[in-house]
Amino acid sequence: MKNIDSYTHLRGESVYLDDIPMTNGTLFCAVFDSPIAHGKIKLLDTAEATTMAGVVRIFTAADIPGENQIGGIIPDEELLANTHVHFCGMPIALVVATSDEAARAAIKKIKVEIDPLPIITDPREAKGKGELIIPPRTFQLGDTTNAWSKCDYILEGQTETNGQEHLYIETQGAYAVPQENGAFRIYSSTQGPTAVQRTVARVLNLPMNQVEVDTTRLGGGFGGKEDQATTWAVLCALASYHLKKPVKYSLHRMEDMRMTGKRHPYSSDFKIGLSKELKILAYEATFYQNAGAAADLSPAVMERTLFHCNNTYFIPNVKATAFCCRTNLPPNTAFRGFGGPQGMFVIEAAITKAADALNIPASEIQQKNLLQTGDEFPYGQIADSEANECWNKADEQFNIKELQKGVDEFNASNKNHKKGLAIMPICFGISFTKTLMNQARSLVHVYTDGSVAVSTGAVEMGQGVNTKMLQVAASVFSIDPSKIKINTTNTYRIANTSPSAASATADLNGIATEIACTTILQRLKEVAAEELKTELSSVEIKNERIYIDGKATDWDWNKLVMAAYVKRISLSELAHYTPPGIHFDATKEKGHPFAYHVYGTSITTVTVDCIRGIYEVDAVKVVHDFGKSMNTMIDIGQCEGGIVQGIGWMTMEEIIYDKEGKLRSNALSTYKVPDIYSVPKEITIQSLTTEKNNLAIFRSKAVGEPPLMYGIGAYFALRNAVKAFNPTTVIPFDAPMTPEKVLMSLYPNT
Repeated sequence: MKNIDSYTHLRGESVYLDDIPMTNGTLFCAVFDSPIAHGKIKLLDTAEATTMAGVVRIFTAADIPGENQIGGIIPDEELLANTHVHFCGMPIALVVATSDEAARAAIKKIKVEIDPLPIITDPREAKGKGELIIPPRTFQLGDTTNAWSKCDYILEGQTETNGQEHLYIETQGAYAVPQENGAFRIYSSTQGPTAVQRTVARVLNLPMNQVEVDTTRLGGGFGGKEDQATTWAVLCALASYHLKKPVKYSLHRMEDMRMTGKRHPYSSDFKIGLSKELKILAYEATFYQNAGAAADLSPAVMERTLFHCNNTYFIPNVKATAFCCRTNLPPNTAFRGFGGPQGMFVIEAAITKAADALNIPASEIQQKNLLQTGDEFPYGQIADSEANECWNKADEQFNIKELQKGVDEFNASNKNHKKGLAIMPICFGISFTKTLMNQARSLVHVYTDGSVAVSTGAVEMGQGVNTKMLQVAASVFSIDPSKIKINTTNTYRIANTSPSAASATADLNGIATEIACTTILQRLKEVAAEELKTELSSVEIKNERIYIDGKATDWDWNKLVMAAYVKRISLSELAHYTPPGIHFDATKEKGHPFAYHVYGTSITTVTVDCIRGIYEVDAVKVVHDFGKSMNTMIDIGQCEGGIVQGIGWMTMEEIIYDKEGKLRSNALSTYKVPDIYSVPKEITIQSLTTEKNNLAIFRSKAVGEPPLMYGIGAYFALRNAVKAFNPTTVIPFDAPMTPEKVLMSLYPNT
């Protein structure tokens, strides 16, 4: 089935925030944000700005009727700075004007005096000064202290992974429209409509039932709109609350880049011990997470780093500790993978360091330590593993030895160009790690003409979730997809939603939809059995036709629906779903936090120009654990997008803040993302199809986040290519591997 948005996307008819017709009298706003990273506000002068043409009003923290607080996990983030600023870009005042241009012009006339305070940008420095957002957490399995004596090889090292700009095509934005009786409707470009609703209610001192949040779709999110979309919706609502007018704010790209958080940078230490047989016997890691100036989602991101610290390997003795470090940068936030990739990079670096020391390919260590079914993760869950199956099928399909032989032959015959190959096996858990968030609801209406409407908490952001929701309803009812409409995500239709994140959206909302449709279908079958005077067990609905004992009748879907209505049988259902068996005890750091795991293996080859330091990704060949894909084209598209985004993070996307906390990579001229010329020349994706039962919708495993981790292979392939040119070079584990770093590694002494 094709993506149902393809037609309207192609014709430019899909509705995003900026496509919503504006109500007469709509006002526009813009934020005046802090020019320095840390300090005490001494003076804020808005007098001149207030007199500017078109300016209606300027709001500050003093105008907030409820709590000046937007922190989700921890209440440590002000909407508008009151007495102190904590990062460059922190909102201080909100200008509302009759036009976007007038609001932005007025911002330039606002004056602020700030007494500077010490600025921290490095997480290790923050940890050293006790600037932690939450206490450190440790996951343990076995006993690393006593395991080291049993190791024949012990290696230690340090890694750095940089942040990553979300760079969604549609920037952050919202449109607040006052309703009667003091209520508000807010159109928000958000992955978390309930988070927006809850926070608006808190800041305006309103009950949540006075705040309706509606989202049709996003022009990309990648986690950047899970929590951080809330700020802009609340600001619009604040202005609308006071002025009783509709208020809109769509950020400019450079505003968005300056004022929003990124993927978390990590600085990490590792220690790994192996036996002579190359079994990893012990592994310790310490993660210093750069959270930025407020918690945002950092505690949860840090937790997932710990969950994925061993990637897809069984290690009997593990100790992983993580520190959530407060710095004076914009609060960092969710990004595809949610801390998992940062943890995986460290274990891959440790394996690579061990392989270098033993003068063997890293793949020898990787393969010998892959998870087997029955192995225990450091957090207590028992693996139902597909790791070896993915690796073996990748070898069978692509012939790893032949690929490596081709690389070696190329390198032997080329002086100034070298190839590198790296294998990246992955294991990624699917569920929100905060157990209570693993719930969803679906509201299904069957109308008397046989058409169907489905409302869920799933937010469409290009990942094809609306298509999958439609497929669920069409499959259960066995009706033509054209009869089904997927409604916008709306907090009045579906309450208390979890954000569309954690790769769990299709599973949670899809199974809720399946339950709702199945419940209605059962009622319809009961009507059919009564009307056709037969046993319920003999009734079947196929392709909009009613069958009795396998034989078609003259009753069709529409006739049955109307018959049910005449009998006053409900044609609507609100279903609730939460996956069974999920639990986690944070006091013990043990439990069963994931519904299932996704596995896979990628083989990445690159070519480095050893004169210039530039490179190309030749191919990424993947065997991915799809379970039983319900939509192959959408799932392959998600794999391709995730791979390229992961490669971008690992190779070219370099976030640069200076020591004063100012973002220097603040535009697309200074921040590079993969374009069509820098993506792999070849991406081949083979599926590992299994008949195993899992908790995925229709056994179709989640595919949003896991493929991003394949991009890590590009870093190690580049590293191998550089070493083919200069075997003695010392390359720090410092990602991204930009062309500048490649060149410096090729010629470290020049």
